[in-house]
Amino acid sequence: MMGKVTIVKPGFFATVQDKGRFGFSKYGVPKSGAMDQLSFAMANLLLDNEENDACIEFAFQDLVVEFSEDTVIVITGAAMHISLNGRKKDMYRRIKVCKNDVLEFKYDKTGMYTYLGIEGGFLTPVVLKSRSFYAPITKESVLKKGDELPYMINEMHNDQFSNISKPLWLDNSNIVEVYTGPEYALLSQEQKSMLLSIDFTISNTVSRMAMQLVEKLPNDLPSMLTSPVLPGTIQLTPSGGLIVLMRDCQTTGGYPRVLQLNQTSINTMAQKRVGEKIQFKLLEEK
Repeated sequence: MMGKVTIVKPGFFATVQDKGRFGFSKYGVPKSGAMDQLSFAMANLLLDNEENDACIEFAFQDLVVEFSEDTVIVITGAAMHISLNGRKKDMYRRIKVCKNDVLEFKYDKTGMYTYLGIEGGFLTPVVLKSRSFYAPITKESVLKKGDELPYMINEMHNDQFSNISKPLWLDNSNIVEVYTGPEYALLSQEQKSMLLSIDFTISNTVSRMAMQLVEKLPNDLPSMLTSPVLPGTIQLTPSGGLIVLMRDCQTTGGYPRVLQLNQTSINTMAQKRVGEKIQFKLLEEK
């Protein structure tokens, strides 16, 4: 038997995401997937779901949804004030919901992306082995008012309603660990020193594709051929700007790839808001 979640108020850039779409980069298809993979994984772990079960992801604006049937949910990621039928609920804890219950979120100004996980995951269409939204690969690019997301009803809910500790990014460290990129060696010593000492500011150009940083480096590197890129690649533009590629990034690019985030750092960057400061810390290659 199936239930459905109805989107009463979609919030900002609400989508359905799983771990991502793998094996299609050679066709120019982005990986997509949850921006903060750690928070996404925590939701499924708490629900005893499969690790790739799809969640709703949304960013720093209010979301309101209604459930047609009983189920269990978990909310992780960016801090939210949560209420179920007007009663306060906690994040990082299993929450039992009943038929016709209404769940409301109010943004708490900490972090960017929040995840609503549901027992068994949201059963939206699978396209190229993933439920992750990405236009034009999927029919939908964002959730809209009135959209209905199916889920499987489980008559035997797990009654162990334990919680878990907050993720590390909530400590709000401004240190972002990186490895050298393929073109890092082309930088001068001065450029390298600046790259690893400046407190960079998150600009207002932020999306699931990329985040731009405010501060610039002097850049006299020659143009280069288009080369492969992936989530976490940091490109240096001709004007000296830095672009941090995120989950929906293109598969190739023509700017020098000066640094590369690891998976933990991509999660950290995903939760940074406009105006926050970061500093890159170079890790030793193993």
